[in-house]
Amino acid sequence: MVKNLRIDEFDYPLPDERIARYPLAERDSCKLLVRRPDGEISQHLFTDLPELLPADSMLVYNNTRVINARLRFRKPGGALIEIFCLEPVEPRDYAVSFAQTESCSWTCFVGNSKRWKQGPLEMQLTVNGKPVVFTASRQAKEGNSSTVLFQWDNAGVTFSEIIAAVGEIPIPPYLNRSTEASDLKDYQTVYSHIDGSVAAPTAGLHFTERVLDAIAARGIPRRELTLHVGAGTFQPVKSDEIGEHMMHSEFIAVERPLIEELARNERKVIAVGTTSVRTLESLYHAGVLIAQGKWTGEVPQWAPYELDGNDAVLGVAEAMQAILNRLDEQGESTFIASTRIIIAPGYRYRVVRGMVTNFHQPRSTLLLLVSAFTGGDWRPIYDYALANDFRFLSYGDACLLL
Repeated sequence: MVKNLRIDEFDYPLPDERIARYPLAERDSCKLLVRRPDGEISQHLFTDLPELLPADSMLVYNNTRVINARLRFRKPGGALIEIFCLEPVEPRDYAVSFAQTESCSWTCFVGNSKRWKQGPLEMQLTVNGKPVVFTASRQAKEGNSSTVLFQWDNAGVTFSEIIAAVGEIPIPPYLNRSTEASDLKDYQTVYSHIDGSVAAPTAGLHFTERVLDAIAARGIPRRELTLHVGAGTFQPVKSDEIGEHMMHSEFIAVERPLIEELARNERKVIAVGTTSVRTLESLYHAGVLIAQGKWTGEVPQWAPYELDGNDAVLGVAEAMQAILNRLDEQGESTFIASTRIIIAPGYRYRVVRGMVTNFHQPRSTLLLLVSAFTGGDWRPIYDYALANDFRFLSYGDACLLL
């Protein structure tokens, strides 16, 4: 049973000096490990990627953009309260929330929470030359998160402009350093343009315009989708068995033309990053649930393992057609949903035939995903990377798994 898998089977020693604190000066000059279907492993540079992709493949990447999600308020007595924006509550739509000009509410983590017992927090700032009084009021607390109402007194300023002016890019906690000016550029992919993530889809950080141009020159199409990465991506599995681990929910959006291409199933889908993998595989299961009349707007964590013993109840084309039919019924051009999918050994991949990804933390759900893709054969990949001085985690090196 997948739920009975022990997380200690997905542990490995990661020396602190192997964690890349900063990216390389040229982001596409990193190492690239290639693992082929027969298990053969070889070492390359990331600039070799265009020639290593199958000729009949299609590259799919996540266009999400990291927001300045970390806000720091100081109480009159001097206590510093840190508010980490996770996802919008009202309005719930990301784009609409960012465009608000008076107020919006978000689910947030609150640092130094005990010092914020009651009353609003306030800061005075200038945004695009306009004075603004910006306040935060805690409305409700549930578990480790709170609903925070943000309000400001200048209708000529949007919430997006406020966080851009006063917020900080939230780099991963395992970098063990503060955000620096260089991270404003380094921690964004060159193709990011849809605001919403609190963490970068880091496999995409290696891509440059010259690599993208070389991929296009080979006739390999590039497509994009959106998954807004939540802070839960850094959450370690603390339970002994993965069945006790609660996956976080993440927002996904996929345009109709890509769903139509997936339905035709003419090319091998190479996903850039685990976020793209999760989105593409969630699409299949969303289509199955729609066809079964069980769709609630979210792919549940264990849905993939409850489909008739994990045998496909629909082909990929049929699942995608179910989504297309729903879009037709609703008069929509974009499929919007949430996903809590967990991909672990025992999972059967439906859409993805290859992935570009980084080297992940021990005992993480991302390592489970890689293990599932390689038929449980993840350890030789990581042993090779450790023995050959690869750099690990968000600003580290990359691998291509086929």
